[in-house]
Amino acid sequence: MTDTPSPSVALDDQLCFALYAASRAVTARYRPLLDELGVTYPQYLVLMLLWEQDGQTVGQLGNRLALDSGTLSPLLKRLTTAGLVTRHRRADDERSVSVRLTDAGRALQGPACSISAEMIDVLALDRQQFADLKGQLRLLTERVAQPRQDAAV
Repeated sequence: MTDTPSPSVALDDQLCFALYAASRAVTARYRPLLDELGVTYPQYLVLMLLWEQDGQTVGQLGNRLALDSGTLSPLLKRLTTAGLVTRHRRADDERSVSVRLTDAGRALQGPACSISAEMIDVLALDRQQFADLKGQLRLLTERVAQPRQDAAV
């Protein structure tokens, strides 16, 4: 027998609500910082991936961010209009679109690093707590994303 939480319908007993509230609080804290850069939180996530590796395809970005093309395409269009990225059909596969940073998009990386530093300060977690929390959240995401075993029965 495992020591799992008891089922409950009380809001304060729900992990989903704690995650929802935490997510809203974190993104609200990011909002004024990102407003200074002129980007939204989802646009910031795309830029971070391109700062890691420029020239990714729309499919690669979508997979990494768990966003479908219907959500990602308008977001990329706004980044293009803002002059932060360019989009081009790949010569080796015309079905695939490559996304690249412009000089203006690359220039935001430095200011974005200060946003990361501010958020780390706000969280007030040491290196191990930070790593542990990220690990627990990744594990939670992985487990919740798995199909239910009894769904086929």
